[in-house]
Amino acid sequence: MYEFSPLTALAGGLLIGISASLLLWLNGKIAGVSGIARGVLWANSWPDRLWRSLFVIGLVLGGALCVGLFPNSVAPRQGYPLLLIVVSGLLVGFGTGMSGGCTSGHGVCGLARVSVRSLVATLTFLAAGVVTVYLLRHVFGVVP
Repeated sequence: MYEFSPLTALAGGLLIGISASLLLWLNGKIAGVSGIARGVLWANSWPDRLWRSLFVIGLVLGGALCVGLFPNSVAPRQGYPLLLIVVSGLLVGFGTGMSGGCTSGHGVCGLARVSVRSLVATLTFLAAGVVTVYLLRHVFGVVP
């Protein structure tokens, strides 16, 4: 984050909050991305699988639209070994299964519902992230 702007952060937060609220109000569902994505494969009914698929497609298209409209705002990170990226993705998936949700489900929706379980999960996510970055950068020197 070389060009942080409080206004863009506020706009992003508002969009996430509005989206999560609309999904809850209109569909009665929590906007936990890992659970929604998992349901694309494992949902029991076609309508459930459909809305989950549309949600995931919307995430991808939203990112593509952002890159298309603001090509200089997103730059790929260099210097990360592919094995590290794959292992990290697998560990995140495993962790979301263990905690019963991801940062979007617990951090955005759970905290908004004043869930103690979500507070503990979010603090655990943050602590694990801080420790992981410290270890990778300062102990192992893996990440530039």
